[in-house]
Amino acid sequence: MSADEPSRQLGFAGNRLDRLSENRAEDALETALAAPDARLLVSRGGRVVLKVNGEGFEPWFGVAESAAAGARLEHAVLLGWDRGTPVLAAPGGIEPDDLPDGLKAIDHRSVYVQGLLDEPTLGALAQGASLLAWNASHRFCGRCGAKTVMRIGGYKRVCTGCEAQLFPRTDPVAIMLAVREEKCLLGRSPHFPPGMYSCLAGFIEPGETIEDAVRRETFEESGIRIGRVAYHASQPWPFPHSLMIGCFGEALTEEIDADREELEDCRWFSRQEVIGIIAGTHPDGILMPPPGAIASHLVRAWAQQR
Repeated sequence: MSADEPSRQLGFAGNRLDRLSENRAEDALETALAAPDARLLVSRGGRVVLKVNGEGFEPWFGVAESAAAGARLEHAVLLGWDRGTPVLAAPGGIEPDDLPDGLKAIDHRSVYVQGLLDEPTLGALAQGASLLAWNASHRFCGRCGAKTVMRIGGYKRVCTGCEAQLFPRTDPVAIMLAVREEKCLLGRSPHFPPGMYSCLAGFIEPGETIEDAVRRETFEESGIRIGRVAYHASQPWPFPHSLMIGCFGEALTEEIDADREELEDCRWFSRQEVIGIIAGTHPDGILMPPPGAIASHLVRAWAQQR
């Protein structure tokens, strides 16, 4: 593992837990919860429950004390081990406004943007949020409709009717920066914060390569044709369980024909303009996504090329 690997510089990508994925027993969850030093994250409705103290926020709970945060331990998932200590995530059962004093539920995006947790914890949070979301949405079998039960710490569900086995999913998303000579292509979605522009992105469809997804999504959203595609970095994105696959694409055309249902605006920016955007000095007040976002990283990596 290299510290300067591009993916390591992104939010939610700092998970350092030992997953021991080949050694998860059927009763891995029960064994982990019985460990006296087990630690848990508690999450509900896209928010993580944090202890509030004078020095900041503490996200970890012991098994017994997690009851105050409303942890539903029967639906907990095993994330891995930290130097031999079991680490888990559990869904919360208390509405955010009803938490006792000293506890606060903060949405995952704000935790990441505001830097409230260190990178290893943020990575564990992404893993836990994605795994909890998948388990919550697969409690019934898609084949026969019977209930499913959790196995191997949350990484498998087994149907109680037809015995079908279900496994967690990750949704791949291509996110790309189209470049041509000394300019790059950025778009603005209607739901972005004021002034923000970003890379284009879209889900990779079944039977599609990453490269073809980059070409298709760029053309569909902007009308720009892409030739060569180069992978740069990836980022776990727990909303609810995506993997952002960041690429550069060589633009073969320049005339933009934007999809106005997807984009409020789409335009070319020169390298000097982008440097100004990064520095916060663009005359139109244009902004980048947060530095930990893969879109921001793609743009910064291109702008700083020599």
